Amino acid sequence: MVLNVKGELREFKTPLVMGILNVTPDSFFDGGKFIEESHIANHIEQMVKDGADVIDVGGVSTRPGAVEISMEEEWKRVEPALKLLAEKHKGVLVSIDTYNSAIAKRAVESGAHIVNDIGGGTFDNKMFDVVAKLKVPYILMHMQGTPATMQQNPVYKNVTTDVIDFLAAQITGH
Repeated sequence: MVLNVKGELREFKTPLVMGILNVTPDSFFDGGKFIEESHIANHIEQMVKDGADVIDVGGVSTRPGAVEISMEEEWKRVEPALKLLAEKHKGVLVSIDTYNSAIAKRAVESGAHIVNDIGGGTFDNKMFDVVAKLKVPYILMHMQGTPATMQQNPVYKNVTTDVIDFLAAQITGH
């Protein structure tokens, strides 16, 4: 697999390990352990030491029932982690976990290499245009509803084909 990372073609012959850095106070996974900058720095160091090839930074909780936050709050959360990664871990790929195109743009301008969009382009109609202009790899995800509503009544005829159909429609624009 070859990725264009900021104009440099990087070939990957083995699977990559992605470390997750949730900088949210209400993450369902880590319970908001990484809010303070020293904790963020220590966690990044540990993930790199443990072999992470990519660090995925997310500032919005996507746990079921999560409350939406402002773009300013999301940026306030992710900016310190992005800055630390850009300054101290230049060899590590950085993914920004956001469904907001303005955050994606600022994150890439601040050193992120990849945009990871849990909304699959459905939460922000500018996302595809922004990612195309940035010329960065894009991870297209699937979700029914929003984090606040996704567990209220998810319905699938066949989860596998329904997700594949959604992803195909997002890719082709149909």
